[in-house]
Amino acid sequence: MERIRIGVLGAARIAPAALVKPARLIPQVRVAAIAARDPARADAFARRQGIARVHPSYDALIADPELDAVYIPLPNGLHAHWTIRALEAGKHVLCEKPMAANEAEAQAIADAAKHAGLVAMEAFHYRYHPLANRMREILDDGELGEIRRISTSMCFPLPLLGDIRYRYDLAGGALMDAGCYAVHLMRLLAGDVETDPIEVSHAHALTLSRDRRVDRAMSARLRLPGGATGTVHASMLSRRVLDMHAHVVGTRGEMRVLNYLMPHLPHRFTVRTDKHKRREHLGEAARTSTYRLQLQAFADAIRLGESPLTPAADAVPTLRIMDAIYRVAGLPLRGETPATH
Repeated sequence: MERIRIGVLGAARIAPAALVKPARLIPQVRVAAIAARDPARADAFARRQGIARVHPSYDALIADPELDAVYIPLPNGLHAHWTIRALEAGKHVLCEKPMAANEAEAQAIADAAKHAGLVAMEAFHYRYHPLANRMREILDDGELGEIRRISTSMCFPLPLLGDIRYRYDLAGGALMDAGCYAVHLMRLLAGDVETDPIEVSHAHALTLSRDRRVDRAMSARLRLPGGATGTVHASMLSRRVLDMHAHVVGTRGEMRVLNYLMPHLPHRFTVRTDKHKRREHLGEAARTSTYRLQLQAFADAIRLGESPLTPAADAVPTLRIMDAIYRVAGLPLRGETPATH
C-alpha cells in the first residue's frame, strides 16, 4: 500500500488538528473523504480542508471501496458501534479516545480487530511523543528508588453545559473526556500488569445539577502494583481550571511533568533526587506534533505491520479502571443507555 486513503466520520472540531493537518506532512497518508450527520456541514468542512469526496452517510463512507481506513472523532458513545462497523467493512480504524464507553465495548472492539486482522488504534496522541517514553525510562532505571506515590491529572474548562461531552447518553462526563488521559498515563507510569492490577479504593464525583449521572469533576484514589498509591483528578468544570500534570514520588527522588498531553508545546519536565535536581530537555525531535507522530504510527502499523503503542486491546484495561471509578463513585457506567446512532 503506497498511500493510505482515510475517510472521516463526522466534521468534528478535533479533526483538522488531529488528522487533516498532520496528513499534509506525511506522504503515505491522504484524507480522501468525509461524512457527517448534516450534509451541509460535511460539504463546508470538505471545502475548508480540501477533502475531495463527501458521502451522504456514515454507512456510505465505510462502504467506500476506495478507502483503506477510517478516522472516528464522534462522541464517545458512538465509538464502539462505528469502529466495529468499519472493521467489519474491512477498514483500519483510528478512533478518538476513549475508544469505547466501557470495558465490555472495548473488549468487543479488540475482538473485532483481531478477527478482521486489521489495525484499530486508540488516539492517545501523547503516547507517541518521546516524553512519554522518557518518563517510563526514568522509572525503569530505578533512579527514583521504590515508587511510593503517583498523581496524574487532566483538567480543562468546558463551561458550556450544552456541550455533547456532558451528555450521559453519549457517554459524556469529566472522567470520560478528560480523565481517560490521566488514567491512561497512570497505567503507563504504574506499569500495571494483569497479575497485579490497579484497584480503585475511593472515588468522588461532582455532578451536574441537571443530570446527576454526569460528572463535571472526578477524583479517585488507587492501589497500584507493588504497594504504591495513586491519585487521578479530572475536571471540565471545577476550581481546577487547567491542570495537566504527572508527579511520581519514590524513596530516592521525584519526577514532575507539566503538560504531558502536548509536550511539543511549552512544558516542564524535572527530576529531583537526593543528589541533584535537573530539568530534562528532549531535543529538537521533541518539537514534532504529537498528532503527527500518532498519525505516522498509524500509517506504519498499516503499511509495515508495526505494532502501535495504543492498540484496541490496550483500551480494555483503561476502561476497566474507569468503570471501577464510576462504580465506586456511585455513578452508572457510561454506555448503559444506548446512544442514538
